[in-house]
Amino acid sequence: MTAVSRVRAGLGRHRPWPLCRRCCGVALDVGSARTRAWVAGRGLVADVPTVTFPGAVHPVQRGTVVDVPGLARMIDRVIGGRLPRHARPLIVVTTPVLGGTRQRETVRAAVRGLRPRGVLTVTGARAVALAAGAGPSRPRLVLDVGAHLTEVVLLADGAVLDARRAALGTGDLDAGSTCADIAETVAAMVASVLRQDRTGLALEASRAGALLAGGGALRPELTGRLTGSLHGPLRIVPAPHTAAVRGAARLLEAAHALALIHI
Repeated sequence: MTAVSRVRAGLGRHRPWPLCRRCCGVALDVGSARTRAWVAGRGLVADVPTVTFPGAVHPVQRGTVVDVPGLARMIDRVIGGRLPRHARPLIVVTTPVLGGTRQRETVRAAVRGLRPRGVLTVTGARAVALAAGAGPSRPRLVLDVGAHLTEVVLLADGAVLDARRAALGTGDLDAGSTCADIAETVAAMVASVLRQDRTGLALEASRAGALLAGGGALRPELTGRLTGSLHGPLRIVPAPHTAAVRGAARLLEAAHALALIHI
């Protein structure tokens, strides 16, 4: 039986989570500072520092996985005991937009210990847009200000048209950086995207309102400065610090509805 025929055969047998007992799914947002996990039927089950023990080593730095075995152990410690026995979950993991193929492969390697049936990766920006309910019919400008990494991404039809990143975030505020520094960096990246755009989509997205997510969206001083420096309105995504994992969960639920979890 082909993958397509298995999908079609499974469509009539599926029930929505949590009623579907045969399926298991996990959405993960592994950030430099915190890791968040959503489990099908249970919702958000973990929001913990991204550190390994002993020694509290950080396996992800500035959005890049630097210790795959350490991250794998941390993920198993945080999530392994929360899954049904003998489960073979479908896993959706967020990755930085400019992380590239290597980053996606390292993330897949880190979740291998959960014995996944399949692993899907989604860019953090697209996950944020999904969490915000932003449909793909119009271009979107996503500003994701995390603890140690900030991204500015232009999306259209669900695809990344342009992206910028800076190794700067709210975690640097205790090291001499200020909210003004972060706001200036974000505004400069947005301006760069607008200058490079030859389609008019970036300007359209900016005028419609940039989507702001990440822990930075919880800081009034930063959001106030951004509001005054951008070329259009600023829309703060609800619960911005968990937007990425919630968007990944929406993608996971869509895959479940299509019976992809059985492929």
